[in-house]
Amino acid sequence: MARGIVDFDALKGPEIQKLKSVKGKDTPFVLTKIGHVVLKVSDIDRSVDFYSRVLGMTVSDAYPESMMPGKMVFMRFSSDHHGVALIGGASDGAKMQEMHHMAFEVDTIDEVFRARDHLTREGVKIFFQGRRRAGAQIAVEFQDPDGHCLEIYWGLDQLTKDEAARPPEEWREVFSLEDAVDNAPPGQDTALADPSLRKE
Repeated sequence: MARGIVDFDALKGPEIQKLKSVKGKDTPFVLTKIGHVVLKVSDIDRSVDFYSRVLGMTVSDAYPESMMPGKMVFMRFSSDHHGVALIGGASDGAKMQEMHHMAFEVDTIDEVFRARDHLTREGVKIFFQGRRRAGAQIAVEFQDPDGHCLEIYWGLDQLTKDEAARPPEEWREVFSLEDAVDNAPPGQDTALADPSLRKE
């Protein structure tokens, strides 16, 4: 993804405007969240260690090879039985052709700062920190041992079904958590409960 670019002309063009005009159809059900993601991994023990040690997930269940080739491990981070499941046997790392990334929401901006510090202590390379453009979430992004891209975020814009998204003129893409706090878009309260989390 090109970073630091906002192409206002293309954003206002007919192709993008046509895409943005698509509205969800009425259905006899309401989707409320992404329930879980299942990932193929090359070393199931290494991945279970990463998701438990680095992201704090707990194993709920596991299938042996006889039930799922490569074994399968169900991991939770909320009251759901599993939010992530891992299946062993991938031949090599993720090629990022089908899934771009998986994102985990936290309740406070302080937790994003704490996540950055924790990932650094765990030796996990962070390849993005700051605020995204569309959606305005403040995030840290990194990879698991197989190269799956992961995001921990706070502050994603909330919209009703018929509400228009924040216009591009209000986007405030920045490349550090500190800049995200200092350069908030309209309506986003970026006050830290613990200002000592900042790195100056």
